[in-house]
Amino acid sequence: MAGSVPADPDALGQALLAHGHVVVEGLERELTVQTAAEIEAALASGSPEGGTRRLGALFSRSQTAQALALHPLVLALADHLLLPTCAHYQLNFTGATALDPGCEPQRVHRDVGLYPFRHPCPITQIQAVWAIDAFTSDNGGLSIVPGSQHWTHEREPTESDFVPVVMPAGSLLVYTSALLHGTGVNDTSEPVASVGFQYSLGWLRQEENQYLAHPPEAARAYPEALRRLLGYDFGGPSLGFVDRDDPHRLFEDDPTGPT
Repeated sequence: MAGSVPADPDALGQALLAHGHVVVEGLERELTVQTAAEIEAALASGSPEGGTRRLGALFSRSQTAQALALHPLVLALADHLLLPTCAHYQLNFTGATALDPGCEPQRVHRDVGLYPFRHPCPITQIQAVWAIDAFTSDNGGLSIVPGSQHWTHEREPTESDFVPVVMPAGSLLVYTSALLHGTGVNDTSEPVASVGFQYSLGWLRQEENQYLAHPPEAARAYPEALRRLLGYDFGGPSLGFVDRDDPHRLFEDDPTGPT
């Protein structure tokens, strides 16, 4: 598991609100190296789309990814930004990405575009991106439009608005649902990989169907905190109950499974 919170989450939360993103350099190099080793074969065997390979359902493939998803600093930021508008937040998706040399750029977007909200609107998601490889100005790791979380819905970015995210391997990038972003073209000779976990308001439909990606028979092996983040919990008062009870009771009533 990851260690104690290494930075002031309140200060980082305020920076997220002001700038739409924060970077904490070199936060968990060992965990990202181990996660990369555990998912390497599955990610390498994926079929590239436009030169980009993607992998979901990470927790069934990597126990170390579970520790990254439960990192105390990320959860503290989720508390700060999401709990004002929900009773509980949840994992919206888990994924790994590898950008091969010469890959096509991703369509520039806001993550809130998943939902029928007109921008600006309250923060619906935060994205945590862990750099397996260093992000540089020429390998396309991610480009963002700083300040775009405050723009009107109609405003479109120009080429000069984009800034590449530059951070060493093992670093953490967190950004909010309204920030315009997209992966770029990898102009180097080596792929660049990352893993990402998105956290969303507990009353929203999850982008990745966590109950199929991590069904009960698999989730029994996960820590309780992770199971609840996946959605085996109330999304709000009476939201998501089973037989009018806490859905996590599925695991608590199983004498063979951890609680």
